[in-house]
Amino acid sequence: MFDFRLKVFNTVARRLNFTKAAEELFITQPAVTKHIHEIENFYKVKLFDRNGTKIKLTPAGTILLQHTEQLFAVYRNMEFELNMLAQQHNGQLNIGASTTVAQYVLPPVLAAFHKKFKDIKVTLTTNNTEQIEQALQANHIGLGVIEGMPNNSVLKYTEYVKDELVLLAREGHPMAKKGVIKPEELLKIPLLLREPGSGTLEVIAHALKPLGIKINQLQTEMQLASTESMKLYLLNADCMAFVSIHAVLKELQNKECCIIDVKGLHIERFFYFIQQHGQSEGLPELFMKFARHYNFR
Repeated sequence: MFDFRLKVFNTVARRLNFTKAAEELFITQPAVTKHIHEIENFYKVKLFDRNGTKIKLTPAGTILLQHTEQLFAVYRNMEFELNMLAQQHNGQLNIGASTTVAQYVLPPVLAAFHKKFKDIKVTLTTNNTEQIEQALQANHIGLGVIEGMPNNSVLKYTEYVKDELVLLAREGHPMAKKGVIKPEELLKIPLLLREPGSGTLEVIAHALKPLGIKINQLQTEMQLASTESMKLYLLNADCMAFVSIHAVLKELQNKECCIIDVKGLHIERFFYFIQQHGQSEGLPELFMKFARHYNFR
């Protein structure tokens, strides 16, 4: 329903490649170029700077990209709302989530979901990633939401929300003023780590490999089974911990804790929905669609 030219621009702006944009949109590259020129002529601005085969957004292009992202989000939400209006939903939905997701990501989504679908009864089981995957395979839950790496071929993984793991210390930590450390310094710092089977622990181990660091080389002060326990421990100790940025927003705003950067280490990951392959659509699919449309701020 929306102007196709804006979709063409948005695709080019995201990929910064006319050829790839044409392939994604199933149109020719000249057609892509024509649509971009029409927008530029209409607004009398230049959207892309070209340097040989490479392109980058101009200031005008950056502004238009921001607005098209917002516009398409409105269209997606409109489509979801209208599709849901004509359908009646009820029944039992059993969700399993790993601890970080269950504590810091899902609660507001579940509240909004309940407000819209009052006839659906939802239960949430919390455990580490490995145990949530096992519960799904045993049919104890109909949908999982985890924080680990996709590594089980019998399950279907769908990206949900982007996350970042940061190295956290209390505000008065001796290294707090330093702000940045070298990878080798990480080996000398007492760390809190999550328990075996934790998706967070798995992601950390994967991220440290390119730096030549193994988990068993770290100075583990203690292993704790929840991020909340780790945060409270950190406030009373001189150790550090890798935690989800979603989990520490309040502590950072209140200046109780601070982030210590490690040179060359940037740990990004996704939280994933997990389902069994061949699982039919139903309440799990409805919740996934709703959760992916929820506006995280």
